[in-house]
Amino acid sequence: MPGTTPKCVLVTGATGFLGGNVLKALMAQPKVEVVAACRSCAKLPAAFKGEVRIGDLLNPAYRRDVVQGVDVICHAASWAAMWNHAKLERARFFEPNIDLIEQSIRHGVKRFIQASTIAIGEVHHDGSAHDDRSSTRHTGFWPHLDRLIDLDHHMRANSQRGTQMVTLRLGNFIGKGNRLGLLPALVPRLRTYLVPWLAGGRKRMPLVADTDLGMGFALAAVVDGLDGYESFNICGSQFPTMREVIEFIAAETGFLQPLYSVPYPAGYAFGWLMEKLHPILPGSSPFLTRSIVHLSEDWLCPNDYAQQKLGYVAQKDWRTAVREHLADLGAQGYPWPRLAQAS
Repeated sequence: MPGTTPKCVLVTGATGFLGGNVLKALMAQPKVEVVAACRSCAKLPAAFKGEVRIGDLLNPAYRRDVVQGVDVICHAASWAAMWNHAKLERARFFEPNIDLIEQSIRHGVKRFIQASTIAIGEVHHDGSAHDDRSSTRHTGFWPHLDRLIDLDHHMRANSQRGTQMVTLRLGNFIGKGNRLGLLPALVPRLRTYLVPWLAGGRKRMPLVADTDLGMGFALAAVVDGLDGYESFNICGSQFPTMREVIEFIAAETGFLQPLYSVPYPAGYAFGWLMEKLHPILPGSSPFLTRSIVHLSEDWLCPNDYAQQKLGYVAQKDWRTAVREHLADLGAQGYPWPRLAQAS
């Protein structure tokens, strides 16, 4: 349960979708001093009156300075791509993240909380639940996920150096303002009528809403009694199937549902082909990538451990969050999203 000791908590990426929701959740926590780390304060919530540390996490001096004088770091900033971009992932995400962890240890930060994904666990084909600590081998086709696996291993290995290491295995983001992920990638593709069901759409999806994401981080920042290394699934309370989600999207938008089904090996093969053909095909990103297929595997990731140790109980119904997300995307004309952040 949440502790009573006052804490100073730094939120990186405080103006992004994830960081913004973390910031709002922490602002509602008593006895917490919140510090926002971002490149510009222009997009911070109007109600935020705390300290702002302006800078770029790609700058080594900023990484050294930004961690000083804080008890907990909620690392919600990231550079991410849903395919390829191995060099950029290492230079803009992995190496700065490793150094930020090292600077946190050197400057006495008590707890470092890393935004990760349920997909660092192994894919289950038998319908069984995913625990909070299992790890898988590199995919070889999705550099961002492979570097997140490496980060989790690094945090485990350095969890006895005085800073508690906490990995939050987040489900697929849903909610207004999210522009990179499974739902923003899926919705405009449904309009082409070329998206098939994968294995009949029977696999379960680990969706997690905007406010629940913020609550998961806030609880992980303030709770007492954590071990040197912890890892928690942070998902919604329900795990709808892909068919249920797409049927809901179709009902909300009027888009047609997939007309046929293919097995997962065929989905991965087509994703591979689209990645290879991308340089000669039109568009800013491939029509399908293997990472999208991977995220559509069966992910049953219960929050039991997070409820036990953090007091986390997801509150927002996935339909409400998807409806809000669709309204936001629809206001922009359901844009065809890039599958990588700007470099």
